[in-house]
Amino acid sequence: MKISVLGIDLAKSVFQLHGLDPCGKVALRKRVSRGQLRTFIGNLPRCVIGMEACASAHFWGREFEKFGHEVRLISPQFVKPYVKSNKNDAADAEAICEAITRPHMRFVPIKSIEQQDIQALHRVRQRLVRSRTALANEVRGLLQEYGIVLPKGIQKLPKNLAAATDD
Repeated sequence: MKISVLGIDLAKSVFQLHGLDPCGKVALRKRVSRGQLRTFIGNLPRCVIGMEACASAHFWGREFEKFGHEVRLISPQFVKPYVKSNKNDAADAEAICEAITRPHMRFVPIKSIEQQDIQALHRVRQRLVRSRTALANEVRGLLQEYGIVLPKGIQKLPKNLAAATDD
């Protein structure tokens, strides 16, 4: 079995694979469990592997590159036009395979672990800032119900809140 292009529809526990031979004919349609995926890909000859850029795609991309495969991540919005029939895992894997063979397709670069760590820190910080702002707005709104108006701004809230509650 000679596979030159492999499309993988990622999931939590069962992955759908769709492979093409060098002539572009279907050479593989297979469902593989999470535990079997690494071994299966490791036993394949070097090929181009395509996946949608979604949860776990960067992890799997780094793993497959260790085996010498060329990994291409593609945004899900660019895969959707290539789905030929009803949406299911097999159709998605086939569409991924089709999309990554297009000459002018844009791909998502695989993030390193360090890049993912920094991105996670930024997202957590952003969520904390959003929560803090929401809480400050809620406090100001509740106090307005009692006729206490505090100025806007997160920096002004603690000082003005202390003064308002002392009264």
